[in-house]
Amino acid sequence: MGIPNIDAPIPWLTTEQMVEVDRAMIEDFHIELAQMMENAGRSFAHLARERFLGGDPRGKTVVVMAGSGGNGGGALVCARRLDTWGALVEVFVSRQEGNFAPTPAHQLDILHRMRVPVAPAEAVNQVPAAALVVDGIIGYSLDGAPRGGAGDLIRWANAQDAPVLALDAPSGIDTTTGTVYDPAIRATATMTLALPKEGLRADGVTQLVGELYLADIGVPPSLYSGAGLGLDVGPVFATSDIVRLT
Repeated sequence: MGIPNIDAPIPWLTTEQMVEVDRAMIEDFHIELAQMMENAGRSFAHLARERFLGGDPRGKTVVVMAGSGGNGGGALVCARRLDTWGALVEVFVSRQEGNFAPTPAHQLDILHRMRVPVAPAEAVNQVPAAALVVDGIIGYSLDGAPRGGAGDLIRWANAQDAPVLALDAPSGIDTTTGTVYDPAIRATATMTLALPKEGLRADGVTQLVGELYLADIGVPPSLYSGAGLGLDVGPVFATSDIVRLT
């Protein structure tokens, strides 16, 4: 499929470190959240197309499950791109649309203008069989066991025969400790962002993560070497926007 394996050791980040990366991107480098979200969603859609949709998503049903934060926003970008490539995309949101953060709310507005179907979590049981389920419910901001619509979507996804592709981390897994909450997504593959998260290599977690990919969201290497992180990270994505870790 043309996605290379990573050929050099790289750091793995805690949730606290990833929060610092996001802060520095926006405040120090003036790289806006919308830019990072677009980069993440574009790579996510590309991986979905190449790995799970046979290189051609036309006419294939894709269920996109989106939370109200940044993780959900990346999944909504993915939904937009797959729709433009001919997939039959159906989006289900874990919270009422009025509770979305501004940047993912903007992505949701675009989908509405494109007439992509968007429905609340409780409607997901009415979906016919999908070729792929996309998990963009909760990323590194997880705070305890998923509840409400988030929990309902996770349980539904785990009951499907379709493969599940998770963004950044399978929803329900703590990205620092690797704690697996109930419920938690059992992913066929996970595409994590910028650098891999410590929790994804914790004992007992790898079977929930599945194949692990890493995608570029445009973080400059000089950001990682700054005082807040002090990490030595080279041009990880020199040959591809996505690399495979495991």
